[in-house]
Amino acid sequence: MMAGAKTTHAVYLGVNFYRQRVAHLQATAGAAGLDGLLILNPANLMWATGFFHIPNERPIGLFLPVYGVPSLFVPFLEKENAEESWIEDVRWYLEYPGETPAEVWMAAQLPGDRIGVDSASYASFSAMRAIKPGLSLDSTVSNLRYIKTGAEVELTRIAAAYADFGLSVARQAVTDGLHGGITELDVVQVVQAETTARMKAELEDLVNFYRGAVALTAHAGPRGALPHGQPGPVVIRPGDTLIVGIGVKVGGYHAESGCTFIVGEPTADQRRCLEATWACDEAALAALKPGAACSAVNEAAWSVLREHGYGDFIRHRIGHGMGVEGHEAPWLSIGDATPATAGMIFSNEPGIYRPAVDGYRIIDSMVVTATGAERLSRYLSDHGPDDRVIPV
Repeated sequence: MMAGAKTTHAVYLGVNFYRQRVAHLQATAGAAGLDGLLILNPANLMWATGFFHIPNERPIGLFLPVYGVPSLFVPFLEKENAEESWIEDVRWYLEYPGETPAEVWMAAQLPGDRIGVDSASYASFSAMRAIKPGLSLDSTVSNLRYIKTGAEVELTRIAAAYADFGLSVARQAVTDGLHGGITELDVVQVVQAETTARMKAELEDLVNFYRGAVALTAHAGPRGALPHGQPGPVVIRPGDTLIVGIGVKVGGYHAESGCTFIVGEPTADQRRCLEATWACDEAALAALKPGAACSAVNEAAWSVLREHGYGDFIRHRIGHGMGVEGHEAPWLSIGDATPATAGMIFSNEPGIYRPAVDGYRIIDSMVVTATGAERLSRYLSDHGPDDRVIPV
């Protein structure tokens, strides 16, 4: 290789990985007494095959017979895209909604009667069942997605590192632009541009770039009390809190990292909030062990915020699963008794939201290990509460 030449590395998991995954699904379906699985949920289909596409109203289906080769059912406009995948049997229908609903057209082509389907509306399920009386709802794929392989964990770790990089970019952008009237939207644009540019320079196959591999929010001052507010042309000023939360996808896998910065010397009140969210983050990490109920992890984290006096300012669960989707089961939340298992990946999102005053949210990505949990994101670990201050 020539000196100074750009080097990149691949992040797509590869055809053999997905062939083995499909073979495992076929064996699982056979053991359950099924003739095959019909996968209609877009995220399940991408997870199973690596056929990353643009989901829309036009159904795309994957049929996995217990014996034989898989079939991919697509609208005509996806025909060439599907034929570039490793799946050889590609069948197409003309358009949606069509004279015959796509799901019904798919069902009519399936061999066997005992078919498990992962997702369908009531109307679609009823119409398909009229053709396949043995049709049943099946959660095999969704449940298997809970546990990530070592390769999937590594992609998430890489994604988390880019999210961490984005936080460094955000901090520097505010430092450089504070006296020039930098806004929330400016921060978003700079982080997206610089992080995306770095990924394009370093990664060979940019899976899922069609919707942008970098997504983030930035909320300053009282707007920080809006957990899902939209960034706007709001000037960031000394004395503000600034919440920056970043999500990145690498190889189709999602990770997050987020920090609350204080612009200027923090007040005693602001420092207490920073310390409380960090203590909450540590508590969630410590509680996330194999066998622990997801709801118990949430409670361990929430209890820390209550002990610090911020119980009235909790607005959401402590975390959610991540993988091919940014939000996926299981959930670190009340009502989810799923036991944590090695290979599960979660966000860790302590939040304090004080209406019309300010907000504090930090975000880590965590993976469950055989003995506990590990942070995949590193920004917060490398920058404690005292380092989250942007000098004026």
